[in-house]
Amino acid sequence: MKKYDDIIVGSGVSGLTLALLLGMNGHKVLLIEKNAHIGGSLRRFYSQGIPFDTGFHFTGGFYKNGILQDMLMVLGIKDDIQPIYLSEEKNNQFVIGQEKTTYNLPTGYQRTREKIKKYFPGEETAIDKYFDMVKSVCNQTAVMDLRKTSMSVSALDEDFLTLDGVLNKLTDNSKLKALLAGYSMCYGVKPQEISFANHSRICYSLYESVARVKDGGDAFIRAFQKRFREFNVEIMHDRYITECVDIQNNCVGRFILNTGEEISCGQCIFTIHPGEVLKTLPENHLSKAFVDRVSAFESSAGFFSVYGVVESPDLIDDFTPTITSLFPTADINQLLDPENSTMPAMVIMQNAEEVNGKSYHVLSALEVSFPEHVEAWKLSKTENRPSDYREYKQQHVISIKERIIEKFPEYKDSFKVIDSASILTFRDYLNSPDGAAYGVKQKIGQFNLFGKLPLRNIYAAGQSSMLPGVVGAMMSSFIVGRTVVGKEKYNHFIEQRLCS
Repeated sequence: MKKYDDIIVGSGVSGLTLALLLGMNGHKVLLIEKNAHIGGSLRRFYSQGIPFDTGFHFTGGFYKNGILQDMLMVLGIKDDIQPIYLSEEKNNQFVIGQEKTTYNLPTGYQRTREKIKKYFPGEETAIDKYFDMVKSVCNQTAVMDLRKTSMSVSALDEDFLTLDGVLNKLTDNSKLKALLAGYSMCYGVKPQEISFANHSRICYSLYESVARVKDGGDAFIRAFQKRFREFNVEIMHDRYITECVDIQNNCVGRFILNTGEEISCGQCIFTIHPGEVLKTLPENHLSKAFVDRVSAFESSAGFFSVYGVVESPDLIDDFTPTITSLFPTADINQLLDPENSTMPAMVIMQNAEEVNGKSYHVLSALEVSFPEHVEAWKLSKTENRPSDYREYKQQHVISIKERIIEKFPEYKDSFKVIDSASILTFRDYLNSPDGAAYGVKQKIGQFNLFGKLPLRNIYAAGQSSMLPGVVGAMMSSFIVGRTVVGKEKYNHFIEQRLCS
């Protein structure tokens, strides 16, 4: 039986971060991944030789003293991750309402604030109040500074206010509210369900800068793999825990894998979906309240995605990445409701990729979707779906392509669909419970699965634990890492890395 200091379950960005963080602190680490490859939704897929992003498309946090920059520096992979900034206003566009009113947002917190005030004259007080509140929340959130990271996060007043409630008090202008809530597509939760505080923590870095990464999530995976070779980090693919045994004093003594292998460790940290964690832990060691709490978590929104290329040499010259968010109504709550009867919200992302010396103008369109939309086929698996599912998928591809051409009529004769994916495709490809894009909903007043669990040597981290996206998932790992490594050693390690 192999013994480790730490076992990390799940190799998305949270698992990768935690494995490297602990390895750099002298721990013998095992990283377990259920799929054949590490990386989770970071990993790109290739179709017809063209790379497409699975779950990581863009991020905030690439700015001086930003937490993402700090985390990459601590991990020693900053130089391996090359941001491609959406530096021009036209590259980050929101189109709202039936009138298709267009708003182009610049980079930079203050510049964004001032641009929105120009779009909405007479609403300056409301806009200033909103941006002041966002910044205040982030300034008071200790975990957004690696030097202050702690498991004991103090709640703010804004943690008990919904985004919807704050916006409704600030203004009656529906389009202004939609624009300020526009980044809700980056966490997949209604404004009436998420706290203003968590909305602020997610959006602040996006207001400062929006960037893609050269080679997408694959760049992160390669950087982590390179660093793993420098430390005592072992990886097992096609593995998952099936049983926790030898439990004494609420500590698991051995873990049995699907292959029959047995392993032991000091700490085991799950970075996977809370529902999957609940399936793995022995129920007789969990309270009914704990089981009920985790079982009650709801899924965030997901997407039906269409992937394609614009086959026109003229359109690839001097091409820069763009993000276009289409909101058919200004009611974001409606757009993030599974029963929405209007046209769904959709995000269109364009970027240039080069493979073996050939350049591609890649376009991906993500239309909001929910598990309820594919309920009829939930028992089916990829490559073995019934004909009515294939018809559903084909109709969505046609509809989404029409929406793309309506927005970009110049692509009428040059846009070619290469592939598509429903929320079920994501579910099966990523071994997730339902294919939701952001794990569980980050609902106001919700006590997420985070940190130490009822079994004393079991922890939880990941985007469902704290905040969704690369930044939130990595932050959760730094917080749990501090507990596992020990406060004093961790603080010394962080200071050394940030000052080196």
